[in-house]
Amino acid sequence: MRSYDLSPLFRSTVGFDRLSRLLETATTGDEAAASYPPYNIEKMGEDSYRITMAVAGFGLDDLTITAHQNSLTVTGKAKKEEATGQFLYRGIAGRAFERRFQLADFIKVSSASLLNGLLHIELAREVPETMKPRTIRIDTAQAAPARIEANEAAPALTQQAA
Repeated sequence: MRSYDLSPLFRSTVGFDRLSRLLETATTGDEAAASYPPYNIEKMGEDSYRITMAVAGFGLDDLTITAHQNSLTVTGKAKKEEATGQFLYRGIAGRAFERRFQLADFIKVSSASLLNGLLHIELAREVPETMKPRTIRIDTAQAAPARIEANEAAPALTQQAA
């Protein structure tokens, strides 16, 4: 088992404790559970992604998708079938599953669809306007305002303005 010491990183950074938890969960886990159901992760564009999961035998009522903070959980509940015949071979897995995906900041689920036994989950990066880079306009430096000498006409101008 490998263990990474990230303490030097945390001496000069703030808020990256989630990174250590992410590395821990990525390096541990059950390999058999990680292979079912099979899935693909595709990059569809600059800020869009798609997760496709093979969920043959599951219907809309059997699947649940939950997005919470930076985590996406897909759960499939196995339905109990009535025995209509005797199986000689049962190769289509119908067992329950729970698959978790860690999402980067600002990744949101935009839609999900089930078509021909494939569950498609569309994801999009939605960076808030306050977090996007912005260009700061640079003004020209103005010369210091001219100094006005007090004279007799100044009080008259002030009274006319009022």
